[in-house]
Amino acid sequence: MINISFPDGAVRQFENDVTALDIAKSISEGLARKVLAASVNGEVWDATRPITNNASLKLLTWDDTDGKSTFWHSSAHLMAEAVEAKFPGVKFWVGPAIDKGFYYDIDLGDKKLTEEDLLWLEKKMNELAAQKNSYVRTEKSKADAVAYFTEKGDEYKLDLLQNLQDGNITFYTQGSFTDLCRGPHIPNTGFIKAIKLTSIAGAYWKGDEKNKQLTRIYGVTFPTQKELDEYLLMLEEAKKRDHRKLGKELGIYTMNDDIGQGLILWMPNGTVIIEELEKLAKQTEEDAGYKRVVTPHIAKENLYLTSGHLPYYADSMFPPMEMDGDKYYLKAMNCPHHHKIFDAEPKSYRDMPYRIAEYGTCYRYEQSGELFGLMRVRCLHMNDAHIYCTKEQFATEFKAVNDMYLKYFKIFGIEKYVMRLSLHDPEKLGQKYVNEPILWKETEELVRNVLIETGVPFVEVKGEGAFYGPKIDVQIWSAIGREFTLATNQVDFAQPRSFNLSFTNQNNEPEIPLIIHRAPLGTHERFIGFLLEHYAGKFPTWLAPLQVKILPISDKFMNYATEVKKQLRKAGVRVEIDERQEKIGKKIREAELAKIPYMLVIGEKEATENKVSIRKQGKGDAGQETVEEFVANIANEIFERKSAE
Repeated sequence: MINISFPDGAVRQFENDVTALDIAKSISEGLARKVLAASVNGEVWDATRPITNNASLKLLTWDDTDGKSTFWHSSAHLMAEAVEAKFPGVKFWVGPAIDKGFYYDIDLGDKKLTEEDLLWLEKKMNELAAQKNSYVRTEKSKADAVAYFTEKGDEYKLDLLQNLQDGNITFYTQGSFTDLCRGPHIPNTGFIKAIKLTSIAGAYWKGDEKNKQLTRIYGVTFPTQKELDEYLLMLEEAKKRDHRKLGKELGIYTMNDDIGQGLILWMPNGTVIIEELEKLAKQTEEDAGYKRVVTPHIAKENLYLTSGHLPYYADSMFPPMEMDGDKYYLKAMNCPHHHKIFDAEPKSYRDMPYRIAEYGTCYRYEQSGELFGLMRVRCLHMNDAHIYCTKEQFATEFKAVNDMYLKYFKIFGIEKYVMRLSLHDPEKLGQKYVNEPILWKETEELVRNVLIETGVPFVEVKGEGAFYGPKIDVQIWSAIGREFTLATNQVDFAQPRSFNLSFTNQNNEPEIPLIIHRAPLGTHERFIGFLLEHYAGKFPTWLAPLQVKILPISDKFMNYATEVKKQLRKAGVRVEIDERQEKIGKKIREAELAKIPYMLVIGEKEATENKVSIRKQGKGDAGQETVEEFVANIANEIFERKSAE
């Protein structure tokens, strides 16, 4: 007999070789029908794999991230089986699960996939899923695995096998398809009820443009047709909200090959949004006791060697410039510059915490294939700040940063969010992470305790910390449920030592501070991209590039329109007059398409009574008010930064 421990602390005994699926059935048949995989001692396994020793067990369903990932990876294998049926003799590279669905990279030889082929493959996948074929795991020796793929002439799998250790190689088979795979997989294909192959793309083998280009097929599957239908509706809405499409239509930003890839040109409308975000950040940070600083765009190589960024981060930095015998790098991050500001003057415990903030411009060399609109760029403007504090002050300061995030979430109507506590991997100390095991443990515990005490929703992820300490990645969801990484909040115990930073404590002794790196609004680029999609381009009044459009019915009322404009401008409202000789219906339609929050229609009655007829974007007629009333109301709406309704 073996002991199985469950997440609730319960321990039950089972026969040796019991499977997670057997255990689920012993609890209830209904549960067993939902189990996709299992976490056994923290490792994701097939639900049908025998457990031979005492273990901790968590049953994974569609509601678990690892359950979804297993479902989608198994769906990739199902798709490969369908592709093999359509095109015998094709070769497969890798077929992982991704955030939403899966893909498989395939060498089709001289064959080309069409949209009609995708429809055929979907139909075939449904037929194969209905057969409820089991995913069968087989362990192979490396020699047998090499022999198998040598006989098939599959150079892709032979390449994968080069890096695998003997005794740790597995194959999976479902139906007529067999592949080299470490798994895990769902029990059988019958769990897959709804299938959509979404697109075809090219992908270089191993991501190297010098290699052969393979065909990548993307797809997504769900346990029910209802969930797939809802997802496809969301995709249609997402297309309408695509920040690249809206950014062009609304004159927010542009890009130009003569400037360079990933380098954004902010147009007047986009610049207004940037300035409003900076104003919000500056006001918030001033209230929170931050001091503003400005740092240069370049620095000598030695600065980044001291910080440790060059050894760990060189691939993401632009190549150096040589000048006067020194190497200079474009600034990829603000922190080393801020450390020098901290160190410029002696500090005592009375100066702590020391908070400095900057909307700093940074440059990062993202690969061409990774650039994506505003979301992945090479020049970014970061809402950055650094807090230098004592260990005793850390919890208060870290909580204050989290509270700042929550304030911003309320302003922008962000209702769903989670903090990802990214930890180090002990096995990679000295490689990917600073080799300070005790400090890693201490700081991770500090961050974890603050998150628990403040009740902020969070999850822990091993192996994704910054090289100098644990970090929180802030995940947010837009109004239509799309997930974005907004910003980061990091703890740093390494760089204070690298830069020999210290303050004089109450015992008149030097003490090393802790550093909190934080950027609640992330970058202009990514955050405005998120807001475009979140609001579908319909910004709240305080953030809208143009807040009011005055629409005179004819030239006779232009003088009155000009007077209304002056009063609005005096109150700080961004306003224009549509002076064209067009019918009022056309003026209204075009103002609606431009997503201007307020339209003021002016005619004989309005001019005579000192009033305006108000139309709200997307809501139509909102009645009449005197000019004074409207000015007071919209000025208050802007001042309070009210969310879009």
